[in-house]
Amino acid sequence: MLDDADDIHPLFYGAPKTTEFKKLRKRIVQNTREAIDQYGMIEDGETRPKWLVCLSGGKDSYTLLAVLYELQWRGLLPVDLLACNLDQGQPNFPATVLPKFLEDMGVPHRIEYQDTYSIVMDKVPEGRTFCALCSRLRRGNLYRIAREEGCSAVVLGHHRDDILETFMMNMFHGSRLATMPPKLVNEEGDLFVYRPLAHVAEVDCEKFSTSMGYPIIPCDLCGSQDGLQRQQVKAMLDQWERNAPGRRQKMFRSLMNTRPSHLLDQSIFDFKGLTRRS
Repeated sequence: MLDDADDIHPLFYGAPKTTEFKKLRKRIVQNTREAIDQYGMIEDGETRPKWLVCLSGGKDSYTLLAVLYELQWRGLLPVDLLACNLDQGQPNFPATVLPKFLEDMGVPHRIEYQDTYSIVMDKVPEGRTFCALCSRLRRGNLYRIAREEGCSAVVLGHHRDDILETFMMNMFHGSRLATMPPKLVNEEGDLFVYRPLAHVAEVDCEKFSTSMGYPIIPCDLCGSQDGLQRQQVKAMLDQWERNAPGRRQKMFRSLMNTRPSHLLDQSIFDFKGLTRRS
């Protein structure tokens, strides 16, 4: 990867020249390409696909935006990209940060204001977490925007650790083996939802966005609540990783290596129909 100003997208201007950062950047790009190819995120067709890239202002969404533009810049992602931030009306949200950043970077974008914050505060009982309702309202608005903009896919910044944590939460609290899929079709059947960072580690997103100096905007709605189930699962995985480095990746790889005959779900394996050779 060359770093001359004429060769890269503005999102990479000022990128550190260190060997460590170059390896980090290369790893993120390779992991993202792997997920895009492995899960078939690039549609075949006569018209060029257009993706709505959801940008919250957090480290993960900045990493997502940068790596997609890196791939597009180098001719490896034949899609049009439209960045989108949904301003949900949270108090003290720095509403000018993302528009200025996107304009400075020359990134086509749409900023949408919808006061879902007031709805969440009104509907969620005191002491309960906001995430489920907040996410549902946000997703509905993003689907609407994608349709208005002629996009075929809504692209989210969930990474490997989000997927693994969701798997653990579903198992502990939902009594099911399920997680965030890297690719799905929405309930209406008219939009794809992609997670190109599915193979990227959270620590890599954090190192990358910090090294690039992107203006991080924290989530003060759910992030300020204590005792979140996801935070508890994250702490548990952090401890396991400290005890046995690489355990997160091994657990994640297990999601790609399931054996229905060695589980207990009769809907995906016919235990009653098993026969033995006489």
